Amino acid sequence: MAALKQQLQQKLQQKLSPQQIQLIRLLELTEIEFEERVQQELVDNPALEEGREEIPDSINEFDANADEDGNPGESAEELTLGDYRTEEDIPDYRLEADNYSKDDKKEDIPFVSASSFHDYLESQLGELSLDETSYQIAQYIIGNIDDNGYLQRPATGRLGVLVVGVGGAVATTMITGTLAARKGLAKAIGSIAQMATMRMQDGKEHLIKDVVPLVDLNDIVFGGWDIFADDAYEAAMYAEVLKEKDLNLVKDELKAIKPMPAAFDHNFAKRLNGTHIKNAATRWDMVEQLREDIRTFKANNNCDRIAVLWAASTEIYVPLSEEHKSLAALEKAMKENNTEVISPSMCYAYAAIAEGAPFIMGAPNLCVDTPAMWEFSKKMNVPISGKDFKSGQTLMKTVLAPMFKTRMLGVSGWFSTNILGNRDGEVLDQPENFKTKEVSKLSVIDNIFEPEKFPDLYGDVYHKVRINYYPPRKDNKEAWDNIDIFGWMGYPMEIKVNFLCRDSILAAPIALDLVIFSDLALRAGMCGIQTWLSFFCKSPMHDFEHEPVHDLFQQWRMVKETLRNMVGETAPSYLD
Repeated sequence: MAALKQQLQQKLQQKLSPQQIQLIRLLELTEIEFEERVQQELVDNPALEEGREEIPDSINEFDANADEDGNPGESAEELTLGDYRTEEDIPDYRLEADNYSKDDKKEDIPFVSASSFHDYLESQLGELSLDETSYQIAQYIIGNIDDNGYLQRPATGRLGVLVVGVGGAVATTMITGTLAARKGLAKAIGSIAQMATMRMQDGKEHLIKDVVPLVDLNDIVFGGWDIFADDAYEAAMYAEVLKEKDLNLVKDELKAIKPMPAAFDHNFAKRLNGTHIKNAATRWDMVEQLREDIRTFKANNNCDRIAVLWAASTEIYVPLSEEHKSLAALEKAMKENNTEVISPSMCYAYAAIAEGAPFIMGAPNLCVDTPAMWEFSKKMNVPISGKDFKSGQTLMKTVLAPMFKTRMLGVSGWFSTNILGNRDGEVLDQPENFKTKEVSKLSVIDNIFEPEKFPDLYGDVYHKVRINYYPPRKDNKEAWDNIDIFGWMGYPMEIKVNFLCRDSILAAPIALDLVIFSDLALRAGMCGIQTWLSFFCKSPMHDFEHEPVHDLFQQWRMVKETLRNMVGETAPSYLD
């Protein structure tokens, strides 16, 4: 062993002649590089002639690599120039730390010795008692989590949007506008997901749909349930929100959308008499039928994902009870058919969550905003959002109230009244249903004003809300607000707002955005209450440990912060 080591040391100390070094360099070239070298030598040295030199057989008797005793040396394949190089052959500048010329681009190679985020998550699996299947699922999930902690899945495949009340004014207006927009026949005006921008770290404004992976409008398939059997085109004609010429642009697509029988209980909407409804023995049976509808629609339309949107009328007021405070109690009440506390909307929400579909609550009634549903959504890893689309009068309040508070102007009274003639107005003409809406509308300004913090300004605000059913107006709602404010030294002033709006025109893009962003949340691994979607809701859902945010501009910032976090960006230092 010692002799072999000494032989290797002697070998490495050998000195080669320049001709031998040049030969070895030639031997290290590839065939193509060698041919190029030969051609270059012929160009540089005209005295050379190209041709094949005949080598006498006697030359093979000489081994250029033999040692002094005539023993065979290394073959050309084994011989490399590096074996004969020593530090004496290396120029001093090559041994310096910074040996780059001014023309070279210096690149630092990062070295990371700490464990990665994914390594940390995988290490936690060892502390859990998981069977083989659960362990494989956990590894798959961890592998799809990005460095920002989001389970990012691209928006591939088709998204099925199942609408409760698919034949209603809001639903048919949303569907028609979406179909027209994807054919290039209309603009998605009012849609944050399609038209809004946000400033990123590069200092530039980018369309939100270019920042995060939102579903393409062409990949959306519409369906749903309704208490009337009319297809979407017939229902839209009846609603009289959109003109016939606009509906005819997508008539064939609308005609193809035929509602499934709805889960309906007349006691929760006494002004409506549905004829296209399910026959369910219990609320649990109602849930099972809805789940089957979701599975069938998903399979028949080759959908990758489903989202369920409530765009139906407001149900009667139901207070929170013990049956709503845990998942076990909720399921027990459904199986026992406790129709006093389990509404049809709760059946839709439960069915959607059970099928892994986000549920969006567009009305103000008690539904998904209960501890039982929060527990279930987290268990199934499904996002939920709501409630009550913020479209008209309340939208104005969430803009004006922050203005009064920012300027420290006092408010002594706020009287609001509406006239509305569509089906929603008819339902809200029933006192039990109006109470549900009233609670939603009244909560807005108290939260913004913080009367306990500013008693001199907002400690005694008289707030009144009225909604009147007036059939001639149909969907063209009119809202009046009389606001009594006071300023310097208590001197009173008045502000009057008359908003002649179109209810469904304002609500349609909100409904679409809630669907699109809920689908994004699902693919990002987000579950439970989606507080960041409060921007779109009159009565933002929240748990008992938190207060809702009603200020429109604070809500908008929450939207942008969430989207920035998804792509690993930080919020700007200024108010954005």
